[in-house]
Amino acid sequence: MSRQDFLRRMPEAASAFSRRARLAERLHIDFFLLALLMALTVIGLLVLYSASGHNLPSVEKQATFFAIAYATMFTVAQIPVDFMRRMAPFAYVGGVILLVAVTIFGNVAMGAQRWLQIGGFRFQPSEIMKLALPIAIAAYLSGRFLPPRFKHVVAVLGLIGVPTALIIEQPDLGTSILVATSGIMVLFFSGLLWRYIAAAVVIFLASLWPIWHFMMHDYQRQRVLTMLDPTQDPLGTGWNIIQSKTAIGSGGLSGKGWMEGTQSRLDFLPEGHTDFIIAVMSEEFGLLGVLLLLTIYAMVIIRGLMIAVNSQNTFGRLLAASISSTFFVYVFVNMGMVSGMLPVVGVPLPLISQGGTAIVALFAGFGILMAISTEKKRVMTPQG
Repeated sequence: MSRQDFLRRMPEAASAFSRRARLAERLHIDFFLLALLMALTVIGLLVLYSASGHNLPSVEKQATFFAIAYATMFTVAQIPVDFMRRMAPFAYVGGVILLVAVTIFGNVAMGAQRWLQIGGFRFQPSEIMKLALPIAIAAYLSGRFLPPRFKHVVAVLGLIGVPTALIIEQPDLGTSILVATSGIMVLFFSGLLWRYIAAAVVIFLASLWPIWHFMMHDYQRQRVLTMLDPTQDPLGTGWNIIQSKTAIGSGGLSGKGWMEGTQSRLDFLPEGHTDFIIAVMSEEFGLLGVLLLLTIYAMVIIRGLMIAVNSQNTFGRLLAASISSTFFVYVFVNMGMVSGMLPVVGVPLPLISQGGTAIVALFAGFGILMAISTEKKRVMTPQG
């Protein structure tokens, strides 16, 4: 292309870019984030088909959940950010009420009481709190001077503690960690003073002994011991970790090929379609496949943090940063427990593991990111 042609086409390219930007703003869609999510959707369905033993109905059910999730994301993206801020207290109180309802008449499955049944629809209220909590804390802190004062830090910790305690009681340690993290991330990005952070670390370390002896269930203590040495009970509690490591290591650099993995296909790897699905992917696609997945995850997180930086108000910045960093924690905890670096706490791999409510909740969070990303520039309010 000649220099003259290049200069002649520059206005056309700029005009096309401007039209796309206006379209994104009107539809409240972040096209780059959408492309990344669609890539994760395709990967998730492909890996699930293999991990579920070529069970097409499971894949179709997961695809249905994805369709609902995308519809939820596009719907949430249309909600004005200021409206989210004003509705935050109601969302938090409603979420806590649902968690209390779970403890009273929730459905019991696999020894845990985590679900509510409304007609033919069953859902986990704890998934709602993954968004309701950071929205409430971001709304609370955005109307105050930052960094937050001590009394505001205490108030935020109280807001975090109530739903976290209710979820631990179900019991669901993995989800309670994610819910607490979503709230703590808002507090951290609000400019929390380092002396508060140091004090929290000291208190946490001092609490480890009483937590171990008086708060943790026997099965939770066993999970920690299994993480430290899974060979102590290779045919019992250590089975999942040992088989998971075997699957990850046997994949090598490029893997055995799609649907050619032996650990899941021969049923050596339990929960291969849910919590341990990354082990299936590692075996079939190898290190290169996992690095591709991690790259897409990293791009999603970076895009979310960029949205936070460019947000028009404090509420949007805190909320977008919390959603993005909590998504990182999802990935880190799942891969850490599957590789034996963390105890098994039942955290699925986001958008890859089989699940319903969790996927819809995640996409609702991405809808919030899109709403913040496409928010029109406006005069800053005292809350902003």
